[in-house]
Amino acid sequence: MGDSGLPDVGGILSAADLDATVETIARLQLDSGMIPWFPGGHADPWNHVESAMALALGGRVDQAAAAYRWLARIQHDDGSWCSYYVADAVEDARRDTNVTAYIATGLWFHTLATGDGRLLAELWPTVERALDFAVGLQWEGGELCWSLEPDDLVPESYALLTGSSSAYFSLRCGVAAAESLGCNRPDWELAAGRLAHAINHRPEAFADKRRWAMDWYYPALSGAMAGPEGRARLRERMPEFSMEGLGIRCVSDQPWVTAAETAECVMALDAVGLVDEAWTLFEWAQHLRCDDGSYWTGCVYPQAVPFPAEERSTYTAAAVVLAANSLAGRGPAAGLFRGHGLPDRLDLAEGADLVDEGDR
Repeated sequence: MGDSGLPDVGGILSAADLDATVETIARLQLDSGMIPWFPGGHADPWNHVESAMALALGGRVDQAAAAYRWLARIQHDDGSWCSYYVADAVEDARRDTNVTAYIATGLWFHTLATGDGRLLAELWPTVERALDFAVGLQWEGGELCWSLEPDDLVPESYALLTGSSSAYFSLRCGVAAAESLGCNRPDWELAAGRLAHAINHRPEAFADKRRWAMDWYYPALSGAMAGPEGRARLRERMPEFSMEGLGIRCVSDQPWVTAAETAECVMALDAVGLVDEAWTLFEWAQHLRCDDGSYWTGCVYPQAVPFPAEERSTYTAAAVVLAANSLAGRGPAAGLFRGHGLPDRLDLAEGADLVDEGDR
């Protein structure tokens, strides 16, 4: 198992409680290293990485390493991964830029959480290929094409705000990781700056997904909208997405609270300095906790019925663990989603010089 870096979370959860949650992830990992959503279910590389991050934080370092090595083994020559896998077989062949880029976040988090850069050094070529794939699908206005079509690998015709925001964070992690290895990737930093400009100034560049919570909080969670801008964004629509005492709706017009969206919103609130609100929301999420430490993916109200039925997903457990660490943890991994140790936020307009926002 190894030493756990799990915190006690202010009387809400103990380190032992969080360890039980991490164990619900660990016991579902396949021998190949793949981490499915639930027993017999599929995996996607983004949520697989999220689960590996929780494993490392919980001291299951060898299992986390196995998760990343599984990705390295199945990476395509162009640096991408498919969207979904079942028992190592491809279920959905779409190549998603954000899903592909997230390994940079995971391996940089792993390095910070363990204090050991050997896995990052080993898999650095995997990270480079992944981020180069994502940057290669950046459009002139700065936004990232969502994905390549599964049949003919033709680029999709639109960008997603959530995906572009998450990829922005991954690029910043990639730059930090490169610097730790003595490498220089200014092209990634420039790509991140162009992404930040699109996210902040070109809302028309993204498909309209306003009813989804992730499109609301991800620009703040990623640091693309930081400081006062991030706080204003989260406060503006909090009444629309939150259900008092329960958590965050997955979509604004349905009474379906999901633990992962709630936990990620906790991290977004914490990242922009709305710390009291973050603690309150984290406490609300605990009504979705099960006796073994797992979490219901979501619950529909007023019926209080778990939905999807009986689903307790590994990525949901991982999101709760990461939110707990952001709130109460110590060390460099706890501050990662606040931007600690990452390049300053950039906002690079087309053809403009780099602008250091200086808000960190």
